Amino acid sequence: MNQKLFSTNRTDSWWIEPSLTAFGFLCFVVYTTWRALSGEYFVEQNYLSPFYSPLLFHLPGDLSGHSWFGIWPESIPSWIPKSPAIFILIFPLSFRMTCYYYRKFYYRSFFLTPPACSVEGFPKNNYKGETGLLVIQNIHRYTLYLAILYIFILYYDGFISLFRDGEFGIGVGSMMLLINPTLLGFYTFGCHAFRHLIGGSEDCFTCPVGNEKIKYKAWKKVSVLNSKHMLWAWISMIWVALTDLYIMLVSRGVITDFNTWG
Repeated sequence: MNQKLFSTNRTDSWWIEPSLTAFGFLCFVVYTTWRALSGEYFVEQNYLSPFYSPLLFHLPGDLSGHSWFGIWPESIPSWIPKSPAIFILIFPLSFRMTCYYYRKFYYRSFFLTPPACSVEGFPKNNYKGETGLLVIQNIHRYTLYLAILYIFILYYDGFISLFRDGEFGIGVGSMMLLINPTLLGFYTFGCHAFRHLIGGSEDCFTCPVGNEKIKYKAWKKVSVLNSKHMLWAWISMIWVALTDLYIMLVSRGVITDFNTWG
């Protein structure tokens, strides 16, 4: 006999976590979508928003020199929003949206399957797990390699942000751009897929007894990051949005970037 949705014997405020999680993630999705479609205020001299990195094509009038392949091609169909982020965000998002932690929270917060431990969710008469359409979640182990590559690209952006017109310096924007891939690295290298990549395919870690293998030692270090995977997921997600927001505000002249260039 199916119980009613949300029925439970729990007496605590179990609904707070999935509700706050849903609200926080929706805010990020709305902001990211708006910024990705806007196609403007993502470059400020030597600063490039991580939402637009790597910048494959630049728009007319952009003389920052960040683009890899020159001006926006006229051959791109007009129905595609004229925003370089359209070609970029799909890769880091594919890694996040198939992440084991993200799957846990959106299954709970949005699909209510279940909304929390020991709380009744939507009826599952023919539960098939992550099969059918959800089999796409298995690409997570492959998007891991793209995520690692993306970290190096963002570090490169952070490095070139230290130079303006050939002069070395540092600003609030460059510090944010350098912190961003560091936080993303903590999230990515604490990922369950990376942990398995480091320590998987072993029948015995410590054979012979007392002689720890290099893989096991590395696996234990990755596990330290993995134990805080949820924390790094949220911190890195919030920071990348704040970095984009900061560059947008500086580019629009709303705020001034404090830096050594003057």
